[in-house]
Amino acid sequence: MDQEEASRAAVPRRIEALWRIEGPRIVAALARVTGDVGFAEDMAQEAVAEALAQWPAAGVPRNPAAWLTAVAKRRAIDSWRRTELLEERYRRLAREAQEDVVADWNPVPDDVLRLVFSACHPELSLQAQITLTLRVVGGLSTREIARLFVVPVATVQQRIVRAKKTLAAAKVPFEVPEPSEWEPRLAGALRVIYLMFTEGYSATSGDQWIRQDLAGEALRLGRVLARLVPREPEAHALVALMEFQTARFAARTRADGTPILLAEQDRSSWDRGGIERGREALARADALGHGRGNYALQAAIAKCHCVAANVDGTDWPQIVLLYEALGRLAPGPVVELNRAVAVSMATGPETALAIADRIVAQGVLRGSHLLPSVRGELLSRLGRSAEARAEFTAAAALAGNTRERDMLLRRAAE
Repeated sequence: MDQEEASRAAVPRRIEALWRIEGPRIVAALARVTGDVGFAEDMAQEAVAEALAQWPAAGVPRNPAAWLTAVAKRRAIDSWRRTELLEERYRRLAREAQEDVVADWNPVPDDVLRLVFSACHPELSLQAQITLTLRVVGGLSTREIARLFVVPVATVQQRIVRAKKTLAAAKVPFEVPEPSEWEPRLAGALRVIYLMFTEGYSATSGDQWIRQDLAGEALRLGRVLARLVPREPEAHALVALMEFQTARFAARTRADGTPILLAEQDRSSWDRGGIERGREALARADALGHGRGNYALQAAIAKCHCVAANVDGTDWPQIVLLYEALGRLAPGPVVELNRAVAVSMATGPETALAIADRIVAQGVLRGSHLLPSVRGELLSRLGRSAEARAEFTAAAALAGNTRERDMLLRRAAE
């Protein structure tokens, strides 16, 4: 393959990277003009398809995000012309599309938050709010969202289609609602930001274990939202959780991108400023006096890790108690599996393995690599090497992220 062919072959990867970084802002800019979130996302996807067709031969434009925005606007004009819909909107968008697209590409930061609030409309169920917003704002693929929810891809696709149709039928405007209307949208907005960060913290697919762009955007949105709702403790708690976890990013991978597990991380490279910001945000949440919710409990667990000098010096009994409280407040197999890991550090792997085996017996997390990977670690610590190898191999087969898959295969080989 010569240099020109290699350059053409790399274009789809460049488009994918561009969409992950700029996709939410492109959709937000379109939604601000069209007033329809679902329609804006559809037009943006058509622009991406056109880029995939044109750029390998014509080359990547100087301002690719502006190019995608302009093409998506033209697609919207064509769609409205074909359906003879909303003549006034057509004239307004046509005028904007004729302007210099580079100068036009300057969406205000609040556009993304406006997009979150629009997609988290109370006309939608909480599941639909979260699924649609992860797709539109987080830029996650249906496969990535399915892995986060541990559901089939087809289920996610159906939720997105139904959510778009519901918003269009309800004529939901693209706007930040009045403060009196925030309450029914807040749970969805917080959950979306949390799941965006979760995917950034430990990517379910691709060849990067950490997606710092996605995690950074989630943290930014969380900070903005916490300023908007200063009396909401879970908003501050979610920021605290993200600050604690982001503070460890520099120590979580080697220069070549290989994951570094907690026990092997160089804690001197943790961001002490980020840890302090996390402590302050958690203190703000606690000071509101409503008791600790889901995100506050997770932030408290993250704080235990961040303040410990090493793994052995971590307050594992306290972490077990926090997971027990979290399990009562927000029960689920992933919480229970994390509790098993904490129990293994506090009292030993035998008790923890019994917890993991109960999760196996329940038949949950079948499509996830998390359960066999934890069982592999516990069996390894118990000296049951053949069983541990089988579990690590099974976990690698289920892992969608290549870095995590390689790590699990190395563990199996060890």
